[in-house]
Amino acid sequence: MTATWNDFRRARRRARQAWAVLAAGLVVLLAAVGWFFTSGQFALGEPQAAGPSEAPVLAPGWMKAVAPVRPVPGGSAAELLETLPVKGRAAGNNYERSAFGQAWFDVDRNGCDTRNDILRRDLAGASFTEGSRCRIGAGSFQEPYTGRTIEFRRGAESSKAVQIDHVVALGDAWQKGAQQLTAEQRQHLANDPLNLVAADGQANQDKGASDAASWLPPNKAFRCHYVARQISVKAAYGLWVTPAEKDAMKRILDACPGQQTVLPR
Repeated sequence: MTATWNDFRRARRRARQAWAVLAAGLVVLLAAVGWFFTSGQFALGEPQAAGPSEAPVLAPGWMKAVAPVRPVPGGSAAELLETLPVKGRAAGNNYERSAFGQAWFDVDRNGCDTRNDILRRDLAGASFTEGSRCRIGAGSFQEPYTGRTIEFRRGAESSKAVQIDHVVALGDAWQKGAQQLTAEQRQHLANDPLNLVAADGQANQDKGASDAASWLPPNKAFRCHYVARQISVKAAYGLWVTPAEKDAMKRILDACPGQQTVLPR
């Protein structure tokens, strides 16, 4: 009788322990699911503010707009997305950066190359190197892709910390309509301030030639502007989107239905 009662107590204790382990596992699972939909890559609802929510296009007084293939229409970014052609990717094995002309060519003819123009536009307290009115030597900014504050110092190694990103990557553009553009139009696309932002070097490398279906800025507060800017660039240069890319863009814009197109001003 005593042995039977002890066996019962041990069995009941093991059952309580099993239920405790199961409950703890359920809590961990629910926490993971909650993170996935509130903080993860596919977060629902409004993006969480972690940094800048937009980036400038032009700097009045010294930076000029670049002539696109067609003007960017004002209005809803979601509505403009619906006007973009939807197709698969064209072949990309024949892509060369030289198809978009000289890198950082002074397309707007303001006397300074495009890279330094964008650094001057985006960095707070940007200063020129000694004896130059174009070369940016130092500055800082709250970087839009990560939301971090980054210091820029010109140097053989330090300059890599801040890179100039093509919002619509040139490799992506090449596979989605840019092959049909003229050489001048491609050069404009590569140097259009609408398609350029100063960005964290590592984030830019992580993005590579990805579209919105495979890469989005870690800073969720910037995603609506980022996607709207991609849509605006693609409309301006007659580029298309893939089905997966369009779905990703729509998912982002669902969180910000009032998001407007990004105009060169």
